[in-house]
Amino acid sequence: MTNAGATTEDADNDLSRRKFLTVALGAVAGTGAAFTAVPFLSTWAPSERVRAAGAPAKFDLSKLQPGQMATIVWRKQPVYIVNRPKDVTAKLAEHDSRLKDPQSAESQQPDYAKNGSRSVRDDLLVLIGTCTHLGCLPKQRFEPGDATLGADWPGGFYCPCHGSRFDLAGRVFNGSPASLNLRIPPYHVDGNLLTVGEDGAATTGAA
Repeated sequence: MTNAGATTEDADNDLSRRKFLTVALGAVAGTGAAFTAVPFLSTWAPSERVRAAGAPAKFDLSKLQPGQMATIVWRKQPVYIVNRPKDVTAKLAEHDSRLKDPQSAESQQPDYAKNGSRSVRDDLLVLIGTCTHLGCLPKQRFEPGDATLGADWPGGFYCPCHGSRFDLAGRVFNGSPASLNLRIPPYHVDGNLLTVGEDGAATTGAA
């Protein structure tokens, strides 16, 4: 219904203005929805901290002398890196009969580390430093015949929480609460640079 005296042209103009206002308000509402959606959707993108937590960890192996161990962090987990002397790796098979999983058939490691030394290089041991029993941190007990572990102790790791014992390939001894060997993460070696967290062209043989 139109006002008395209003022309048809005036009515058409009013109708056009109403249509324009409706379209304009709809556009503003749509724009507002679009802008409010941006910060909401951005919360789904991983933060720099999250991305960094999954990034590979690197270590310069030239800093590690035979018989020494270093610890780095990868994905919030401690990673033990050990430079094993040749006489240690040569004797690893001598106590296979005392181990729960000497061939690492039930334990976790990359295919290239599924061997007697559980490594890509005989002198290098890289493993996740958390006990496979309840996640405690095993301590290094590298000296053979350690007074607290017995004259037949070949050297390795001892978990102080519940007494699990592992050799210098991270393999668990019989009588330990842990049922699996210590885990080996994915890694590769390029010269003296160790990269933990990604596979690659592994360097084999002693350095």
